[in-house]
Amino acid sequence: MVRADAERNRARILGVARAVVAEQGTQASLRDVARRAEVGLGTLYRHFPTREALLEMLLRERFDELARHARELEDGSDAGEALARWLGEFVQGGTYRGVATTLMATLNDEESALHAACLSMRQAAGRLLARAQEAGAVRGDVDALDLFALANAVSWIGEQSDGLAERRGHLTALVLDGLRRT
Repeated sequence: MVRADAERNRARILGVARAVVAEQGTQASLRDVARRAEVGLGTLYRHFPTREALLEMLLRERFDELARHARELEDGSDAGEALARWLGEFVQGGTYRGVATTLMATLNDEESALHAACLSMRQAAGRLLARAQEAGAVRGDVDALDLFALANAVSWIGEQSDGLAERRGHLTALVLDGLRRT
């Protein structure tokens, strides 16, 4: 019985957290999450000991989807186009406000749950980049960290206002132009 209650609490916390983080962004009040899930703050922390642990659960599916899509694109014939499609999907993703800043803050923290959660996605994107470089479509002086930083920058810009969000595609095209081998 206790185990079933714990599972229900965890599921309720995640459901409420999705809504609260969608409203407030990645810096949403965990106290608000607990209150709206009708659990104590201690219960929330038993399931998710840190904000990052909660965000990791909310974002893991998206990161896994992006990694899967990058692996699928690796088999395509046009390496430059494959990278462009993946980058467009990454920046248009529609994740929570504040994700770009949060991901960049945890990039070098190998102990971070978010670092580990997006590692597979970053590695898959790195393979797309290497393939595009081998095909001569992308400059050789760009590395996977550069790509991730630029993609996050475009995502961050899009978070700043609806007008800028509408320009993500254009901004992504500008980044891709800068990445092309001349």
